[in-house]
This record gives sequence, structure tokens and C-alpha cells, in this order.
Amino acid sequence: MRAGVALLTTCALTAATLAAAQTVRVTGAGATFPYPIYSKWFAEYGRLHREVEIDYQSIGSGGGIRQVTNRTVFFGATDSPMTDEQLRAAGGRLLHVPMALGAVVPAYHVPGAGELTFSGDVLARIFLGQIARWNDAAISALNPGVRLPATAITVVHRADGSGTTYVWTEYLSKQSAEFRRMVGVNAAVRWPAGVGARGNEGVAGLVQQIPGAIAYVELNYAIHGKIAYGRVLNGGGERVKASVESMTAAALSGAATMPPDFRLSITDAPGKGTYPISSFTWLLLYEEPKDKVRGRAMVEFVRWALTAGQGYCADLGYAPLPDHIVKLALAAVDRIKTS
Repeated sequence: MRAGVALLTTCALTAATLAAAQTVRVTGAGATFPYPIYSKWFAEYGRLHREVEIDYQSIGSGGGIRQVTNRTVFFGATDSPMTDEQLRAAGGRLLHVPMALGAVVPAYHVPGAGELTFSGDVLARIFLGQIARWNDAAISALNPGVRLPATAITVVHRADGSGTTYVWTEYLSKQSAEFRRMVGVNAAVRWPAGVGARGNEGVAGLVQQIPGAIAYVELNYAIHGKIAYGRVLNGGGERVKASVESMTAAALSGAATMPPDFRLSITDAPGKGTYPISSFTWLLLYEEPKDKVRGRAMVEFVRWALTAGQGYCADLGYAPLPDHIVKLALAAVDRIKTS
């Protein structure tokens, strides 16, 4: 009897050992902007393919670029396209694979104000510290009939290297020459006003805690944190709220012609119904990965995410990629050498 139990135990341990040995574990790091959709994708794909485990650290686009460049993770994720200099430093051809569309929204904590409208110029002046109270004439002019309090504005911004910051500063720099001169466009900038927090999560948390706060966060964090976020005037003068439809309109207009490397901005895209602070989010994958097994696992995952996985986007505050971009992205993924 004891021998039988021992044999069964040995067999169970052997099976568990073999299963563990056959599991492909892939690590990645980067943007907090797409973390909700990536988490959903990794969980669903893992449920369908138990032989693959994908571990993703949400540390900001800057951290993701650094880690994939140093090869401490297998893949990176970013909302700010890498510069030519960064690509050279990576020491190998890194593909920017667009995965979904997201939006950065002005999120605020002004009890009783309801849904507000902002212009790019007004947002630039707020984040420069030039508009200091909520009842400022410039905000009131955009929101007739709204009784705005004299509460002081507390600007909340990212304290880490962030693709969300890149998208936000790129948009504001297109709206304000003064903002471009004083702050500029980058994943990490020197802010003239406000307090910092790490990650979209940290920024959203501070907005919830501070009456009078305003910040920029990815749409999902505002929705699920139940934080008010405003409409933004687009180039046609429309008051547009971030949505699947308005992000898609921005992509169809701004990415009608997609460059071969996918490094394209769609902030302030022209056209009707476009949300002006929309962006792609990209996975960073080496075209010639050193580990072919993990390379094959990631290629199969990305193919799934670009097809069946797109169906999860809308429920999480993202927009699926337009069909023509999906086709281009799939063709790019096919260039990854996995054998």
C-alpha cells in the first residue's frame, strides 16, 4: 500500500515537474496607459493557452524602454514612440507594434461642477500655473451657466517617465507656443506647477483625494475611478468627449497613411468627431529575438490580441484598431524571426 502511494506521489510530482518545464514564461514591462487592457489580454490568453505565462510590470513607458533596451525583459510597452537615438541604443531592430487606441483625459475633482469643457489653450495655461482658480474667466467662458467655485486649482502630473505625459505634452505643445517653449514634449518634463505621482494609478488617486485637483490620466482610470473628466475642443471647434467612436475617428483621420515603423502621432487629428488627445499604444518586440521559444510565444499572443483580443477593448475604455492598421500590424509581426 505504502509503495503504491509512493508511486502515485512520484508520478504526480513528475507530471507537475514536466508541466512546469513546458510552461513558457515571458516577462515585459512598460506603460501604465494600457495596463488594464494588457492585464485582461494576458489573463484571457493564459486561460486559453495554459502553457504560456506572460508577466507584465506596469512601470511607465520610460521604464519599459529602458528595460527592453537592457534586455532585462523580453518585451516593452510604450505610448511614446522611441526616438531614433533610443532605437540605436537598443542594439537591435525593435518593432513598434500598435495594439489598441487610448485617450488621455483632463480629470478633475470639483464637487458640483458637473461635466466641464476645456480648450487646449486653457489646459496649457492651467498646467503652466497661469490659471490658478476654477472660477477663472477663461474656464467660465467655455462653460456658460456653470457655477464654478473660487477653489484653488491643484495640478497633478506624472512624476515618472510616462507615455501618457508624452501624449499630453505633445497635444498641449500643438495648442500653445508658450507651453512648447517652457515645458516641451517628452515622457518626462520639468513642470512649472503642481504635485507629482507615479503611474496613472497614483495620479488618479491624488485627484480623488484633493478637492480642486486636475490631472491627465488614461480614460480607463477616470472611468473606473469614477473621476469626472471633461470634453475637449477639437480642431473643428467641437466639444468632444473621449469614447470608442471619437478615438476611432482620430485614428482613421490621423493614421489614414501609416508609416512603415508605426511611429505616428494622432493628437489633434483633423476631422469631424475626433477626440484630440488620442494615441496608439505599442508593444516593443525585437525583430530577431535571442530566445526563439519566447519569441514564438509572443508572436502567437500578439496575433491573438490583434484579432480576437480586440473585442475586449471597448469595455475597458479603449478602442480597437481600425482594420487596415490590424492588417499592417499582423504583417509586421510576421517579420519576427522565431526559428
